[in-house]
Amino acid sequence: MRRKLAAGNWKMNGTRAALLELQAVISAHADPSVNILICPPATLLREAAILAEGSAISIGGQDCHAEVSGAHTGDISAAMLADAGASHVILGHSERRENHEESSDLVRAKARAAHAANLIAVICMGESLAEREAANTLDIIAGQLASSIPDATNAGNTVIAYEPIWAIGTGLTPTVEQIDEVHDFIRQSLIARFGPEIGDGIPLLYGGSVKPGNAAEIFATDNVDGALVGGASLKQSDFSPIINALEESA
Repeated sequence: MRRKLAAGNWKMNGTRAALLELQAVISAHADPSVNILICPPATLLREAAILAEGSAISIGGQDCHAEVSGAHTGDISAAMLADAGASHVILGHSERRENHEESSDLVRAKARAAHAANLIAVICMGESLAEREAANTLDIIAGQLASSIPDATNAGNTVIAYEPIWAIGTGLTPTVEQIDEVHDFIRQSLIARFGPEIGDGIPLLYGGSVKPGNAAEIFATDNVDGALVGGASLKQSDFSPIINALEESA
């Protein structure tokens, strides 16, 4: 049975003072029935990993380079993230795909690097508003699935996050029916490619304006195994109700 995951993506937010919020999450969820992941900015990753050591909270990176090392100023390798204490890394987030023109082929190369470093890759995909309005959502997702997911993917090294671009940070959320359609399509696509044992075991997260007020309804949807949460993960008072809602749905 797939274990649920509440993942918080702090994005480019937080100085050392923000670690107080991480400590509050650790204190509030000492023995959770779901997995909890916080992905702080790289400047906080090592301190966050030390703070979370021995707790139920995992720490992850927000991106990694496809190479192990080299002349890549400003980049961080998967091995470096693991060395700093990370267990996961977010890859292919729409903000990386758009702002840094990252292709699905590059996302796949990064996922391979993450797997080689024994990191769990949280691979993101989603459609734009124009693509949604043109009824191209499933075609876009199919292409991103085919090109972003390495052949060595399994239930232990990969999480898939569906994040419709038009819902991220906008306050807009797809209907339950829309989320269900995409997550069911992803599940069936994974089963078709990897077989039922692997395809049915890979956790599927929903992301995009997940808040305490809508979390329970989203988590009641078939094939939603948790959430990748942005702004609402920055404060324990917002993130904890989402975690609680996920526990109640488990």
